[in-house]
Amino acid sequence: MDRLIYTAMTGAKHAFLQQAGVAHNLANASTTGYRAMEHKFRAVPVKGEGAPTRAFVVDASVVDSFDQGPMVATGRPLDVAVQGAGWLAVETADGREAYTRAGNLQINANGQLQTASGLNVVGEGGPIAIPPDNRITIAPEGTISVVPLFGTPNNVNVVGRIKLVNPPENQLVRGDDGLFRTTNGAPANADPGVKLASETLEGSNVNPVDSMINMISLARQFEMQIKMLQTADANANKASQILSMNA
Repeated sequence: MDRLIYTAMTGAKHAFLQQAGVAHNLANASTTGYRAMEHKFRAVPVKGEGAPTRAFVVDASVVDSFDQGPMVATGRPLDVAVQGAGWLAVETADGREAYTRAGNLQINANGQLQTASGLNVVGEGGPIAIPPDNRITIAPEGTISVVPLFGTPNNVNVVGRIKLVNPPENQLVRGDDGLFRTTNGAPANADPGVKLASETLEGSNVNPVDSMINMISLARQFEMQIKMLQTADANANKASQILSMNA
């Protein structure tokens, strides 16, 4: 009886964890540049006396989906989307480099180019400063040009270039803040092959319909495991009654 309890318990536990992962993806279905997470589990046969007729569920890994999200034209000069593979480099609070696909950029009160979450965008020489009273244009290769709104309108100045990288996907790990970093912590090299789409944002690559179907399937699996636990408990009670009657 106890074997059934432990087997069903592992199944229920990991079905619950999968539900939490799918719920997290659904919560970020409208987050710019979000990459979906997939929880992978595997069955391990229980070895001991007799044949391995039972299996426990154990953690395997959390896999990130790097599929391209939908591209939406916004007409906003500070919006950029990475076309295909690649990342925007940002500076985290600890001064290290991390990577994101969220291209809804902004300029803070000090004139620095930042992400919507307030992280500095990394350029070739560090954070990028944007002079005030200028019209901004971001080229596909990441070059940022400004044209003064006053004075000579055709005076184009290049103020920086966004660092675009494309490290191998198996060398990236997602942090608790949603940003990606290299597994060894070292900054990735700039990749001239990465291109941006100007005045465009990339949406989340989460498919809400598939996620809802997955959520329903996981709920059914969880209910089945709980039913097995209840059945084991009922069998144990019946066995106790029979033993007490024969005592």
